[in-house]
Amino acid sequence: MKDFAHAAFSPEVVQLMTTALKAAVATLPEPVHTRHVNMLAESILRAANAGERDPAVLQRMAMLELQLASGD
Repeated sequence: MKDFAHAAFSPEVVQLMTTALKAAVATLPEPVHTRHVNMLAESILRAANAGERDPAVLQRMAMLELQLASGD
């Protein structure tokens, strides 16, 4: 993961991010590619680092970014 060397999150925020990532990955079709999981995780990290704390919003934002990136 890039650009997150100095990011720090409380255990509660880590749990929210984990919930969002698991929910996002669960919506992906099989086989799930590592690249997609990494893209979702980076998106969630960016949004959480910017202050977002709602797991549903984190998940939606990550899925939208993945969809936009996959459309290239």
